Amino acid sequence: MFSEFAFKIFEESIAKYHVKDDVYQSFENPYPKDDISHLLYRKNWIDTVQWHYEDIIRDPNINPEAALVLKRKIDASNQDRTDLVEYIDSYFLNKHQSVLIKDNATINTESPAWAIDRLSILALKIYHMNEEAHRTDASPEHLEKCSVKLNILLEQKKDLFTAIDQLLKDIENGEKYMKVYKQMKMYNDDEMNPILRGKK
Repeated sequence: MFSEFAFKIFEESIAKYHVKDDVYQSFENPYPKDDISHLLYRKNWIDTVQWHYEDIIRDPNINPEAALVLKRKIDASNQDRTDLVEYIDSYFLNKHQSVLIKDNATINTESPAWAIDRLSILALKIYHMNEEAHRTDASPEHLEKCSVKLNILLEQKKDLFTAIDQLLKDIENGEKYMKVYKQMKMYNDDEMNPILRGKK
């Protein structure tokens, strides 16, 4: 199933990142560019780095100038994340372009790639909650609370696996169809963001 295949790649990316655990480390994609694995690995790496950006920027003692630099990095990361989602959706569009869509076919509330985006984030939540549930310096209460949360996350994983694979099956069978709405983000656009427009 595609969801399990994707999740294993996400786990691989997360494990590789945490070897150095450094947001400034170099990135190397082990998969060929024409393979969907390449997109999935890159997608999760972006999510993983951004996860740690978000940790760093919440430091109450962070230097304001450093926080501003980091905010810019988070903005750029969000743009990269959206780009990767669109690339992954394009993969599915191309893969199923010859499918005969049934007359009663319906559209899903989110595209396959945005569901996979949620799976990538869920992989990060599971990894870090598992860390918290096994911390040697934490109280028994903390460990128990995190273990309960970890079990909920694992249940979410199971449900999301089912939902993604069912969606892809429905698309393959022509029972659902997909559209890709290219990003309509306005805050990075020199003409749409009034602050950027005013500085031109």
